Amino acid sequence: MTESNQSMETPEEFQLRARAWLADNMPRRPEGQGHLRNFDRCRELQKLLHEGGFAGVCFPAEYGGLGLTLEHQQALDEETMSYDMPLALNIPTFGIIGATLVEFGTHEQKQRYLPPMIRGEEIWVQFLSEPSSGSDLASLTMRATRDGDSFLLNGSKIWSSGAQSADYGICVARSNWDVPKHDGITVFIVKIKQPGIVVEEIVDTFGGTEFCQEFFDDVRISMDDVVGEVDAGWTVVRGLLAHERNSMGNASPLTSGLELAPTDHVVSDIVDIARTTGMASDPKTRQLVGENYALRFVQSETTNRISSGMARGQFPPTAGALLRLMGARAAVRRSDVALAIAGSGAAAWHEGDPAGNAGSRFVGRQAAEIGGGTTEMQRNIISERMLQMPRELAADRGIPFNEVRHNAATTQKSKK
Repeated sequence: MTESNQSMETPEEFQLRARAWLADNMPRRPEGQGHLRNFDRCRELQKLLHEGGFAGVCFPAEYGGLGLTLEHQQALDEETMSYDMPLALNIPTFGIIGATLVEFGTHEQKQRYLPPMIRGEEIWVQFLSEPSSGSDLASLTMRATRDGDSFLLNGSKIWSSGAQSADYGICVARSNWDVPKHDGITVFIVKIKQPGIVVEEIVDTFGGTEFCQEFFDDVRISMDDVVGEVDAGWTVVRGLLAHERNSMGNASPLTSGLELAPTDHVVSDIVDIARTTGMASDPKTRQLVGENYALRFVQSETTNRISSGMARGQFPPTAGALLRLMGARAAVRRSDVALAIAGSGAAAWHEGDPAGNAGSRFVGRQAAEIGGGTTEMQRNIISERMLQMPRELAADRGIPFNEVRHNAATTQKSKK
């Protein structure tokens, strides 16, 4: 089907065409199994979607997408629930970085980077957090030094999800130390596999290696790969963080496919835990199970209301903080409820016992309130930018960054 014919399709027609194509071409997801997170597999699945004409639904057509509406994407999402989908590419590749390039990238950057992204050929990662900066991203100390028509990057980034499998990254660095912290930041596109970049995997509580730390040593970046304006990158960063909140709150039009996710999957697990522990008839347990069903419904309806309101301009872009905050608090509450029902079964269990999942999830529950922007930061955004409450006191506001006391940045690869 030609691009012009696609744009004429109604969401209902698009959905029917997707239903037939998926049945003939897309692999089914095994019953009860979540979507795979293997990036090589995700590349294959994304390529398959692209060949079928169902990749980049809401991306601009001139940059490799279909140029269709959010309603078309939602129609596709309804059909993909029982199929294996490349969901690991949604965050950050499509929903955060793709959206940021669409909003702030030059025409040449969009032409170069968006089509291979949509085809599944290039995976992206964010280089934001630093070992010494905490939640205040504007206090970053990675150094970007001008050298002719390029920059040299030196410093370290950390907690970068999937960096070991990614091809490119969006990197935020300090290019001017003589101005207040928000005014001396520049955003760069970085090719990861090049001299001067070392990526080290971090082993987490569960033995996984999702997170990485990166060390930059005189990494040369062309001016062509600056996103936005030099020293004015905070505007881009604010946009990127808004896209991050929307993606984490399931409100991005550029992500594709739906997780068998936290809401349905965990509520189902809680019911299984209640049954296997013999607590299904206990009044308190039944109350907790009911609470989680209600929480799932409220979260889903809130997501629909906020995301559709943002699309129509009824809510500001900062409304994504509401979804991010609610998603985090709901995830923590579900972990607490699962642990309460599992009891001692969450501390010691045999393989396949649902109660063991409760214990594992509880150990990592706080990640829901940290990744994608802490819940404390979301509350600040809601209070200051949506409710117009007084801003939180900041002792370094308006002071040149080189006069602000801060921890020394880690600039060299640690010795072992």
